[in-house]
Amino acid sequence: MELINWKGILESLLFAAGDEGLSIKQIMNVLEIDELQAIETVEKLKQEYDEQTSRGIMLVEMAGTYQLATKKENAVYLKKLVESPSTASLSQAALETLAIIAYKQPITRAEIEEIRGVKTERPLQTLTSKVLIKEVGRAEGTGRAYLYGTTKEFLDYFGLNHIDELPQLPDDVEDESLLDEADLFFEKFQETIDN
Repeated sequence: MELINWKGILESLLFAAGDEGLSIKQIMNVLEIDELQAIETVEKLKQEYDEQTSRGIMLVEMAGTYQLATKKENAVYLKKLVESPSTASLSQAALETLAIIAYKQPITRAEIEEIRGVKTERPLQTLTSKVLIKEVGRAEGTGRAYLYGTTKEFLDYFGLNHIDELPQLPDDVEDESLLDEADLFFEKFQETIDN
């Protein structure tokens, strides 16, 4: 009989969950295990991280959820990464996310993810740290999700005076076409900036 690597699976789930983390109930549901087994798996993984001092991450509990976090002793290096020059080129995921925000603002993270078809947590963090986007309010309804929009720095970065200067997209454009059209625009500007 094949043994299931619960710790490895949990580690993958926590990595995928990112800053949102996972509750014991979520871990139980996804792994289809009971509460005792879920807690035991979390504790074993946490202990493994704690004992292996050469590892750069640890497992922490925050507000009833478990998540992976970087170790405090590495903070100086993480700070350097975050403070790297904003002229560094943007990833494809960041460009796609930025294109959606630029054309559809104000827009929630869930709406961006629906258009892209994948999670956008990291691209949003990158764009926020480069001050190309910001939270511009809260959506109406349950949860009152953050709404994202572009910044003055976004306009400066792409050499625009006003958001209306973005290339017009056809009225009947689908969300997927929006990405293609906008990606071409932003990639062109990115190449200009990088050279």
